[in-house]
Amino acid sequence: MHPIIIFSYKMDFSQNNLFGYIEDLQELTIIERPVRRSLKTPEEIERLTVDEELNDIERAVYLLSSGQDIQGTSVVASLPVLMRQNPAETLRRVLPKVREVLPVAGVEMQLTAAVSLLTILQEESISIHTYSHSFLHIILQNLEHRDAGVSNAWLETLLAAIEALPKETIRHEILNPLVSKAQLSQTLQSRLVSCKILGKLANKFEAHIIKREILPLVKSLCQDVEYEVRSCMCRQLELIAQGIGTELTKNVVLPELVELARDEGSSVRLAAFETLVNLLEMFDADDRSQTVLPLVKSFCEKSFKADESILVSLSFHLGKLCNGLYGIFTPEQHLRFLEFYKKLCTLGLEQENGHNDNQVQLQTLEQEKKYISVRKNCAYNLPAMMVFVDPKNFNLELYSTFFCLCHDPEVLVRHTMAIGFYEVAKLLNTDVYVIHKELVALLQDESLEVLDALIGYLPEILELLSTGGENIGTESKLLNFPELIPALTRAEQRAATSLKWRTHEKLLQKYACLPHVISSDQIYYRFLHRMLSIIMTNNVLPVQKAAARTLCVYLRYNRKQEQRHEVIQKLIEQLGQGKSYWNRLRFLDTCEFIIELFSKSFFCEYFFLPVLELTHDPVANVRMKLCYLLPKVKSTLKVPTDKHLLQQLELCVRKLLCEEKDKDVLSIVKKMVLELDRMETSLDAFQKRFYENDLLDQQKEREEHLLLEMEQLEKEKQQNEGRSTSMSDKMYEKKRRDSKASTTLAKTIPMSVSGNPGAAAGKEVKKSKLVRSQSFSSQALHSKYGNIDKCPSKSSSTGYTSVSAVGKGSMFSFSDDSFRTRSSNPSGTAAFSSASTLPSSSRNTSNSVDQKSNGSKESHSRKVSLKNRKSNS
Repeated sequence: MHPIIIFSYKMDFSQNNLFGYIEDLQELTIIERPVRRSLKTPEEIERLTVDEELNDIERAVYLLSSGQDIQGTSVVASLPVLMRQNPAETLRRVLPKVREVLPVAGVEMQLTAAVSLLTILQEESISIHTYSHSFLHIILQNLEHRDAGVSNAWLETLLAAIEALPKETIRHEILNPLVSKAQLSQTLQSRLVSCKILGKLANKFEAHIIKREILPLVKSLCQDVEYEVRSCMCRQLELIAQGIGTELTKNVVLPELVELARDEGSSVRLAAFETLVNLLEMFDADDRSQTVLPLVKSFCEKSFKADESILVSLSFHLGKLCNGLYGIFTPEQHLRFLEFYKKLCTLGLEQENGHNDNQVQLQTLEQEKKYISVRKNCAYNLPAMMVFVDPKNFNLELYSTFFCLCHDPEVLVRHTMAIGFYEVAKLLNTDVYVIHKELVALLQDESLEVLDALIGYLPEILELLSTGGENIGTESKLLNFPELIPALTRAEQRAATSLKWRTHEKLLQKYACLPHVISSDQIYYRFLHRMLSIIMTNNVLPVQKAAARTLCVYLRYNRKQEQRHEVIQKLIEQLGQGKSYWNRLRFLDTCEFIIELFSKSFFCEYFFLPVLELTHDPVANVRMKLCYLLPKVKSTLKVPTDKHLLQQLELCVRKLLCEEKDKDVLSIVKKMVLELDRMETSLDAFQKRFYENDLLDQQKEREEHLLLEMEQLEKEKQQNEGRSTSMSDKMYEKKRRDSKASTTLAKTIPMSVSGNPGAAAGKEVKKSKLVRSQSFSSQALHSKYGNIDKCPSKSSSTGYTSVSAVGKGSMFSFSDDSFRTRSSNPSGTAAFSSASTLPSSSRNTSNSVDQKSNGSKESHSRKVSLKNRKSNS
């Protein structure tokens, strides 16, 4: 195939260049010639044509007998299907033809046959006895294929068959021929295959059979003249040790490992070292101290000098090795291995003085990848090394190493540190605050791969930081780490400006944990408006949905009614009533999350009517999405309280049925009508069929109610503190003016303050309410945010009662009266006041005039009670 010539210069049609263009065009025409030659002639088409009246078995026999290789390969690939459909005829007619074709078949058919026979074994379409009788000889016959890939494929099939074959079959068909196949006179491929089969057979026989028949072959192959065979057999010693037990391992396997560890071949030494580490648990203390430890020390000493090939493997297994030998280390050896680990962590980062010739530069480039792998393995082993030195000594022994690995110039090293950061934080426990600067550094890393690895356990890490330190209480949260919140915001901005939207989506989902670790005001000013901006401006739908759900979580735990009002109003005006149909679609997504996270009364109070207004939306896609949401919208209603809203829902559905012109929307409306008719509207009282859902909804409503109550009680507490401060100032001035009566005043003032038992009792009630609301806050905000949509399996009887009866009406009702908090202020402060500009659907169907009169009566009664309190005081 000739490359297509692209003319990047200005074409010149002069006589000198004309013939050059003609030659180029001739080259272009050559491209089509191979295509024409590849077309089949009528004779070839006739030879490839098969009679359609033949059944599957006859067609397979015909293609294996007279077809081409590609057709035979297709038949071999269909053997598992033929065995499921007609096993008897397949074994009688097709299998003999496969035996004839395979010895002369190409590589593709051989690989296909190995996979097909493995599939038949795994599917168990025939008995294992029939399988061994029919297919085992085919597998053994092709084990020593000249192609290494084909030989490995057949070996994989045989090793899988050994697991299922009976012992007698294995002994006669596999083990006995293996004695001759493992001899030095056999080919290299045959001896390599024998090594792997011996490792598999070690778990199939008793220890005495292994000792008598298998171990002599193992010793022979461990001393083979070819280093590939010695290395292969060395890696099977772990399986053999598991089969023969501790005693034989100590007497037979360990001496072989010691000898192989001193082998002249680097790959053999590497295999011996890794097998030694994996078998560490099978050796007693004497073997570890007298045999294993000297070998390990020898490996460590030679790794930097004569045997750098083992350096990568040593760095990978160092954590396991140090903890496995921990009990036999002297203090000097303990420190020596720790220093060796620290040296590996900075390998390749030191500036070396040397020549600048090309040979040195080439050597440096070749070693660079090895050094990066070593530091990456050190980052992987850091939690294990923390256990080795004891986490209490982290700050003294390993913090500097931890710092270097978090700031390593290679992304792979920092990526590994980000993955293991949570493990380090768990081990540090109360000292987790030590590594908060490294968390900030990884959040601000220039590579998004590092950020993506870190955010997997970001909620757990932040929770440990907010509650793990001894000097960090649940109230202060992350206030002691002021640089962490800007790092979180910058991380989100970097993910938003990148093309990796999955990382951005994942980050937004994890940021839903922030209400449990930082204050409501910080979320409102630093994160909440950003989520709303992402919903309106981002172009990736999964990112927008993740931002919408996280915004709903922030709104769920917001503790200031003014901020809640503002967010709800923006959602309705900028999304639900937005000019872009895309924003209105996202409003419906947001409403779906609100139904999931909030109580039914909350949704009906603020979002029910704005959702129904979209039935008149000019865009069909919006109306279509609304129709799919209608069943969930209906599930938020309770009768008879929401009878008025139910009537409006039915009216909107009737209008859609009568006035909808889009056929797709109309068909969906008809389906949803049937589903709405089948739904049962829940009642205000508990029902057995809806017990769990009603209990969960009451729990949500109670939490929302307590958040409002807690806000008002905190305001009252601040007012009382302000009053007590002003009273103390006045008393202090009075003491200065009348120094003679200071002793009398000190005695009489407390009496005057506590003289009214009614006022004292009222303060005690308020204090107990504040304590209860604060306890709810600590429970709600420090529970997992993912648990808010789970129903508790058990609940005590106290869970059904309100903490305090505030206002009139139902204890879980979100009417205006229920949200009006009790205050010493004559005017009162209403949470979610009906005078707000937010569109809301009142759950109280009484007359507005009665509401006004009741409100005036309540305000009058509160004024009278306030005057009585003043007179008593």
